[in-house]
Amino acid sequence: MLIKSAQFLTSAARPEQFPAPDLPEVAFAGRSNVGKSSLINTLVNRKKLVLTSSTPGKTRLINFFRVNDAFMFVDLPGYGYAKVPHVERRGWRPMIERYLTGRESLKAVVVILDVRRTPGPEEVQLLAWLEESDIPPVLVVTKADKLSKSARAKQLNLIAEAIGVDPEELLLFSSKTRHGWDALWKAILELTQPPPEDERA
Repeated sequence: MLIKSAQFLTSAARPEQFPAPDLPEVAFAGRSNVGKSSLINTLVNRKKLVLTSSTPGKTRLINFFRVNDAFMFVDLPGYGYAKVPHVERRGWRPMIERYLTGRESLKAVVVILDVRRTPGPEEVQLLAWLEESDIPPVLVVTKADKLSKSARAKQLNLIAEAIGVDPEELLLFSSKTRHGWDALWKAILELTQPPPEDERA
């Protein structure tokens, strides 16, 4: 995948602040501090397109990024533990749900999981909600470089069991080594690009 351009477009908290839905969109969701910003930056070959922070909960708005003038990446606030007021975290859920339920240009949600953590109720609930809403998930396990090969294999099995999927459905990714870059882009393109004419006939 050749990245010709990637630019921040806008931040939004309400539907009226969202940009026009004129491009296919892929949203990125994950627990706070799961490596979401680093993953997006790695995907678009930029170091600071999405600002990263060691403080969980730094992303508090829905951020839109235009990539190659062909599609939109949408960075959703992290869920789970965050060092922000509880009342503010409580307000994120309806904001995110309004985006996910009402955005006709949304083609998929990249659900990001940390290879070192076993998914909890938040991840299970998110995946169940996406299934009910008929929104395709792309399951990405980040920070692959943090564990040995044998430890990764063990963790992938535990993660798959926790969310009720086959381990083969999990895409291993590392922002440090770029492992999984091609596979993730392939998944994104398959979900955002219209099928060839002969397949639509």
